[in-house]
Order: sequence, then structure tokens, then C-alpha cells
Amino acid sequence: MQISTPDVTPLISNTTVVLGLLMLILGLVFYTSSLSNKYVKGFYNIIPPLLLCYFLPGLLNSFHIIDGENSPLTSVGSRYLLPACLILFIVNLDLKEMWALRKRAGLMFITGTIGIILGGPIAVYLTSMVAPDVVGGAGPDEVWRGLGALAGSWIGGSANQVALKEILQPSPNLFSSIIAVDVFVAYIWMAFLLYGASKADAFNKFFKADASDVEHLKAKMDEKVKLNSRIPETKDLMLMLAIAFGGTGLATLIAEPLAAFMKQNYPHLETFSLTSDFFWIVLISTIIGICLSFSPAKKLEYAGASKVGTVLLYVLITTIGMQMNILAILGNPGLFIVGILWISFHALLLLIVGKIFKVPFFYFGVGSMANVGGVASASVTAAAFHPSLISVGVILSVFSYAIGTYAGWLTAILMKLASPL
Repeated sequence: MQISTPDVTPLISNTTVVLGLLMLILGLVFYTSSLSNKYVKGFYNIIPPLLLCYFLPGLLNSFHIIDGENSPLTSVGSRYLLPACLILFIVNLDLKEMWALRKRAGLMFITGTIGIILGGPIAVYLTSMVAPDVVGGAGPDEVWRGLGALAGSWIGGSANQVALKEILQPSPNLFSSIIAVDVFVAYIWMAFLLYGASKADAFNKFFKADASDVEHLKAKMDEKVKLNSRIPETKDLMLMLAIAFGGTGLATLIAEPLAAFMKQNYPHLETFSLTSDFFWIVLISTIIGICLSFSPAKKLEYAGASKVGTVLLYVLITTIGMQMNILAILGNPGLFIVGILWISFHALLLLIVGKIFKVPFFYFGVGSMANVGGVASASVTAAAFHPSLISVGVILSVFSYAIGTYAGWLTAILMKLASPL
């Protein structure tokens, strides 16, 4: 069911004023979420800040205070901020460190990724057998398009989700429903993992796992953070913006003629989004970030490159949120069942592999959230075991950012094949 809204003139149409409102929302959310008041903390334990950054702008749009869907800020967010924050996240990619973690953390991370890639089409197929309308649709309302954007969030994070939203082009109503599924299912799963962190010894006993390497890792990571972290200088911030937006410009310069060439000579590749210039912008931006991770630019992370990327990401999130019609969440409640089936397959696969290879619960939790939650959630989950282990969550999450758009796109194609005709 699609919920339509009447054509109403918005109360505020000035783009500068709208941007000011969005920034005030971000400031309000981040200020209040940092307060120590027990009632405020209790509120944010139930309603995560990320959700508010999506839905408060969505309320402004739903009640016609602003016209988010037709605002130029939406294209600014997707074309400028998204590639820039992807580069800043990926520049910290440490393939050597990833290789060192391959036996356990890498195993669980890859298992989690496979669980998302296979779990999506399996959930769509099972649902189509019982309620095909839930995973059907036509044109921009084809449910696999929205679920493909969700796959980007669950293999990477919000930046990958937005990238796939731009590539797959689900309708704003469908995407609004997908955001609700994302937050509801992912945060319930995260709550379970945080609870599991407090019972890690019991879980390790169940897995028959030796966690001595986790203890060694705690000491190693703690020392690395202490030695390298520093307060950023103006020069550092300028360099971060230079590589972020310079890389975005280079990616766009290459992507536009490449997409035009594909569209003219291989129009049938439109099915795989290969005629979309945005697809190539995201792909080339990711490659630029990976290449920079082998250069001295990598050291910018010690001055907070990923934090600057996070700032850009949250501004981007508000520009996505302002396109939402909040009432659309009621349009297809069956999608919550799809999400639960999907995450359940992911969890089951992790459980089986963890049991077979006797993997400590720390790697189970961080390997999962590096996929499903991205940098922020993986860091929180890692910190629940020990603050010095946050770097492990970041490393895995950065790798997840690097592959998230491609793996999510593959998941979307598989879900399209599994969808009812």
C-alpha cells in the first residue's frame, strides 16, 4: 500500500533556512544524547540518535513545514557528501591488520557478510511463498529496491545505504519503511549482542572458546591508540577536506563520461545499474579511498578523519530524512517480518560457524555489528567488551564500508531474482 500526500505549499521554502533547521536538529540530537540525565539517557536507550536524525526531518516534510523531496539539498547530500565521507572512512583501511585478524575476527566478519548476502534473498523467497504482496511492487515501489538499500546498511553502514538508495532508486515511501525496519531490527540485534558482552564468559563456555588472544589484543590495541592519537590541527582538517572533496571531484570527472559510454554502447547493462553515473561515482570514490589507505594520508585517521567523515555522514542523513513521509511506515508492516527472517539467518550462520571453530563471543559480536551497524555500532559493541578493543570494530567496519556498496548491490540483484514475478 502506498500512502500519498496532497500537493501542499510548504511553510518554509528558503533553502538556507531549511539547512539551518537541519543543522539545529543535529545539534539538538547530539547535545541531548550526551547529557547524563537518567531520563534523557533512558530515552536514547530506546530511541537511538541515528533514528532521530532520520525522522525529525521526516516530520518536517510529512507535516509540510518543508518540501524535502524537491529540495536541492538532497542532491548536494548524495553527490557531494556521500562520496566524501566514504573516502574519509576508507582511508583508514588497514589490510595488514585485517590479515592478522583473519583467523577469528575475519572469519566471523566474512560469515556475517555471507549471512546478509544470502539471508536477504532467502527471506524474500520465504515471504513470497506466504505473502507475495509484501515483497512485490512495481517500478520505484518494487520492494527489492528498498531492501537492497537496507543490504547496504547491513554490510557497511548508512553511507552504503544511501549509495544504494541512489543507485536502486526506491520510492521515498518505500525507503521510509525500510529505515524503520533497519532501526527496529538492527537495534534489537545490537541490544542482544551488548547483553551477550556482559555474559561473554558463559558464551565462550558454550562455544568452548579460548579467549586468550582477545586479552592479548586488548593490550596491543590500547598501546597503539595511546601512541598515535593526536589533537587535529587546522592543516589536518584542510587535508581531510582536500582528499574527501578532491576525490569526489575526480570520481565524478571519470564517472560521468564512463556512464554515458555504457548507456550508449551497452544499454542492457542498465539492469545492473552500470549505466548510472552515481554507481560509478561511488565505485571510483571507494577505489580512491582504498588507494589512499596505502599513502601517508592514512595517518590523518589519528587526527580524526573518520570523525570528520561521520559529521558529513550525519548531515547527509538529515538530507535523506527530509524526503520521508513518516506515514509511509504504516504502508507495509510485513517488511518487519522480512527483516527479522533476514537477521535470523545471519545470526544462525554466525552461531554455527562460531560453534564449529570455537570462536570467542567477542569476535561473534564485533564481526556481526561491523556488518549490520557500521563503525558506530561496532565500536559501541567492542567497547562493551573493553574500550581498547574499539580499534578492532573500526578496522572491520572500515573494511565493511569498502565492500558494502558492492556486496549490497549483489544482495539486491539476488533479492530481485527471488521476488515474485
